[in-house]
Amino acid sequence: MISKSRSRVRALALVGTAGVVAALGLVAGPASAAEVAEGATLGADARRIDVPRIASAIRPPAGSRPVGAYVVARGTQTYTCTGGVFTGASVPEAQLIGTGGRVHHFRGPSWQSERDGSSVTAKKTAESPRAGTIPELLLTVDTRSGSGSLGTVAYVSRLLTSGGVAPSGACTDGATASVPYGALYVFWAAKR
Repeated sequence: MISKSRSRVRALALVGTAGVVAALGLVAGPASAAEVAEGATLGADARRIDVPRIASAIRPPAGSRPVGAYVVARGTQTYTCTGGVFTGASVPEAQLIGTGGRVHHFRGPSWQSERDGSSVTAKKTAESPRAGTIPELLLTVDTRSGSGSLGTVAYVSRLLTSGGVAPSGACTDGATASVPYGALYVFWAAKR
């Protein structure tokens, strides 16, 4: 039974990573935040994943370099009803799969590597709206723990979003609604 579970996890990780590669295209070469207008490449540690074009409003600072890319394998944005409508900030709950294995994304917003336990929390720095979905974001890391795969992360980009929009219509104060969403998260190290 355990080997079947492990096989499923490995298969999901490969599918998730393949999804990132298929969605973005596989290319080689170093990249920095200055190159994201034309697309960039995650090339550290022999991992190669093309980072999509990023709107100028949400680009990480010049010289930042991508250190990981993860797709949402399963995720929701949860909204709370206030004043009869679902508004305000949402709370994420997602499992991400990508270049560094699996990452849990949760309230904070926070991200924790399931492989090595390293974690970060971040605050929204900028956003870029997308019609019919939650906005793309640039977040700046304000706390980190551990020296693993997330140990050098200074910025997080939420890109290629789908779904996750707050429900419309009346609701009862205090009620919650969890809405499925998808996204690509790119983690960036600051310029050295």
